[in-house]
Amino acid sequence: MKTSPAHAAHADHYFVPQPSLYPVILSGGMFLLAFGFIQLINNFGAGKWFMFGGTAVILYVLFGWFGKVIGESQSGAYRDWEDRSFRYGMIWFIATEVMFFAAFFGALFYVRVISVPTLGGMEGAHGFSLWPEFAGTWPTSGPKGTAFTPMGAWGIPALNTALLLSSGATVTWAHWGLLRNNRNQLALGLAATVLLGSTFLGFQAYEYHHAYTELGLTMGAGAYGATFFMLTGFHGFHVTLGTIMLAVILLRSLSGHFSAERHFAFEAVAWYWHFVDVVWLILFVFVYWV
Repeated sequence: MKTSPAHAAHADHYFVPQPSLYPVILSGGMFLLAFGFIQLINNFGAGKWFMFGGTAVILYVLFGWFGKVIGESQSGAYRDWEDRSFRYGMIWFIATEVMFFAAFFGALFYVRVISVPTLGGMEGAHGFSLWPEFAGTWPTSGPKGTAFTPMGAWGIPALNTALLLSSGATVTWAHWGLLRNNRNQLALGLAATVLLGSTFLGFQAYEYHHAYTELGLTMGAGAYGATFFMLTGFHGFHVTLGTIMLAVILLRSLSGHFSAERHFAFEAVAWYWHFVDVVWLILFVFVYWV
């Protein structure tokens, strides 16, 4: 294939896009969203409208900005320099996500292994007890917390584990199809992954409803409730983002985007999805099972 003079000249230079107002607009949308949320929790009726406005602005920027980036990629503006830059950026992004979840797992470890047993045994160690009725065993809702039933591991959590592990296999299968220029395998693998991710979220929503309405397990159920919903909630948020990104990659694949040689957008989303899978396995063991 003959290379155009523009592409030949670009091969040795890093692509620099034209100045854009999208970052400024995005900042405004985030401000409206945060401002509306503050108004809402302080019982100002206009808060929800500010939040809706901020969300609309953010969605506008996401569609416009990512659409522009996709257009630049399809036009051939991105070459080896940009590909390496994107890979480094995605690696560092996932590294920050690892630290994000490490902080919450660290909090769970501290509360469960150090704080709760220490508080429960203070009478023997120091000759006094802050809360005589506090057993100091896990799971706990605190010395005077409300009664609740812990979430069992075998049921929906185990099913969701199977779903996410299966989704990791289907996205890998889709990648193999892309590497062999098998577009049908690529599309089917991505569609299956999106379906599995969506099913996971549906089961998690049902699990939350069951926890609140039947088990008494809420965010207010002491240290156990707080750590349970913090870890599973943030993971569910990441699954939601990953499912949306996979759906976008599926639509792009159906439109003929990506080739066996150049498909970093697909790889980036696959990396993110595998990261979400690994976090869930750790979460399943230490939040639900052990």
